[in-house]
Amino acid sequence: MDGASLDLFVSVEGKPNDATNLMQILEKNSLITDVTAPSDINNAQEVPWFPRHISDLDKCQHLLTKFDPDLDYDHPGFSDKTYRKRRTEIANIAFEYKQAHVYANLSGLYNTHACKEHIRNFHILEEEGIYSQHNLPQLEDVSNFLKKRTGFQLRPVAGLLLPRDFLASLAFRVFQCTQYLRHPSKPNHTVEPDCIHELLGHVPMLTDPEFAAFSQEIGLASLGVSDADIKKLATIYWFTVEFGICRQDDQLKAYGASLLSAYGELEFALSDKPERLPFDPIKTALQPYDDQSYQSTYFIAESFADVQEKIKEYAKSIKHPFELYYDPDQEMIKIQNITGRRED
Repeated sequence: MDGASLDLFVSVEGKPNDATNLMQILEKNSLITDVTAPSDINNAQEVPWFPRHISDLDKCQHLLTKFDPDLDYDHPGFSDKTYRKRRTEIANIAFEYKQAHVYANLSGLYNTHACKEHIRNFHILEEEGIYSQHNLPQLEDVSNFLKKRTGFQLRPVAGLLLPRDFLASLAFRVFQCTQYLRHPSKPNHTVEPDCIHELLGHVPMLTDPEFAAFSQEIGLASLGVSDADIKKLATIYWFTVEFGICRQDDQLKAYGASLLSAYGELEFALSDKPERLPFDPIKTALQPYDDQSYQSTYFIAESFADVQEKIKEYAKSIKHPFELYYDPDQEMIKIQNITGRRED
């Protein structure tokens, strides 16, 4: 309309020079009367690269440790189909045997040691015919089941990912899932994430809508933050999603996947032997942990909802130079108010 004017806010993603160049171009446009930039444009905070679309997770494959070198693309046996087929056959026999042993031991403890959400969803997985003591569950079937329930999906990974990559995947409701089995000498405990850990520990919890949303919150909170904040978030994840305990009906129950997939530590964690502290994300984020043996300290949430709410509040306290949200239809992260980004 004649005489009408509009105020436009433009968010520029890039380096400070990019924004300065854009301003110069806009100032030359006769239709634009005023161009104003933030006072701190030249001091914009650089942001580590993070995935913006679910396809970018292909770049989030930095392994902390490779437990199975045969899954490495550079391994000499990787292209040998006969070798791989035979290895798979042997692994499946061993997996089915050990899986049945561990399955029987753990499922016998769940009714007394696991939280209600895990028990309910574990039974659903059995009723759907996906889980049973003597049948080897296929990751594709489990992933399809999860996708329908909560939008989460499993993505095969060759080993333990760096915390930044693993947490970023959660932002897209993708769970990076290992494909190997714990050492046969210790079937009831593992120092590394294996198939039993993922399937018996994580999947039943990710089947719960509230827990799935809470897991994604941790992932979203990790995007673009400093290495120090990643370390804190990873530690909180360790003591909650992996080793969390909560109160239900005045009793202590496990909801952490590492407890729910390790018979020995599940019993130990709910005994009178370890130290137990009230869950406080600020204090928990600084707590040292043991990734080779049982934990000496566990954090207790007053309820399952309590730990979720406290972590959501903690996530809000992390400083981001932008606002972001996940668009499930396009499977991508949308960003507002970004002040800078470092391209690696």
